[in-house]
Amino acid sequence: MPELPEVETVRLGLQPVMEGATIEKATIRRPDLRRPFPPRFARTLTGRQVMHLGRRAKYLVADLDDGNALVMHLGMSGSFRIEAEGKGTLPARTYHPRGKLTAHDHVILDLSSGARVIYNDPRRFGVMDLIPRSALADSPLFARMGIEPLGNELSGASIAGLFKDRAAPLKAILLDQTRIAGLGNIYVCEALWRARLSPTRAAGTLGTGRKTAMRQAEALADAIRSVLGEAIAAGGSSLRDHRQTTGELGYFQHSFAVYDREGEPCPRLDCSGVVRRMVQSGRSTFYCPSCQR
Repeated sequence: MPELPEVETVRLGLQPVMEGATIEKATIRRPDLRRPFPPRFARTLTGRQVMHLGRRAKYLVADLDDGNALVMHLGMSGSFRIEAEGKGTLPARTYHPRGKLTAHDHVILDLSSGARVIYNDPRRFGVMDLIPRSALADSPLFARMGIEPLGNELSGASIAGLFKDRAAPLKAILLDQTRIAGLGNIYVCEALWRARLSPTRAAGTLGTGRKTAMRQAEALADAIRSVLGEAIAAGGSSLRDHRQTTGELGYFQHSFAVYDREGEPCPRLDCSGVVRRMVQSGRSTFYCPSCQR
C-alpha cells in the first residue's frame, strides 16, 4: 500500500498539469474500483476546473470550481501517468512509458493544460469519490482521521497527549490513523529507529509528562518529520508497484536503516546490534534491539 511520501510524490507530479486546468473530458471505462463511482461521475467532472490539488493523509484531494472535491486513493496498485495531448506546453519529463497494460486504464481526464491524466489500477482497490468540499471533514473517509504528520500540529506535546495512558505498543499506536494520519509500516519502522524507541514499548510511556518522556516524544516527532521529508525528496520508496507520475522509481528504499534489513548490522555508528524482524498485528516490524529502548 503506498504510504504518505508516495502519495505526496504523486501529488507533486500531477500538480503542474492539474491545478488551474479544466477537465475538458472525463472517460470512465468501468463502473467501479473498490466501490462504484458516484452517479454521473464523468458528466459531473466534465467542464470543471481544478482549483487546488492537495493531500489528506494517503488521499489526493482536488478542489473543483463547483464546490465539490474529487477524492482519490491509490489502493494497493493504483497509479497515475501523464500523457501529452499535443496541445499546450507541458513541464519537462512528465511522462515515461510504464508498460502496455492499458486494459487497466480505468479513468482518463483530458485537461485544458494539454495533458491527459490516466488512472491505472490492475487490482482495482483504489477509490474515487466526489464529496462537497464543505462536508469533507465530516465525511466517512475523513471524520475520524488524526493530525497530519507534516503539519504544525505534530510535536512532542501533541504526541504526549495522543499517547497518554495508552498501553498498546508504540508501533500500533503510530499506525492508528485516528491519531496521526498517513503513517504506514515502512516509515514508522524507520522513524522509531531514528528516535531510538522500541516498537514494543507501551505508547503511554511517552505521555507521562516527565522530562525524559517529553524529550523522547519530541525526538519521535522530529524523526517522523525528517523521514517523511527525506522520502518525499527521494520520490518515495519503490518496493513493488510504486512509481512516480514520470514512470520513474522512487529511491528512498536505498536509504532504509532497518526496514527489510533483517540480519544486517545496525547502521548507527555507536551501536553493535543486528536488525531483527518480528510480527506485530500481522505486519513485519524491523528494529534494532540494542539501541531502540
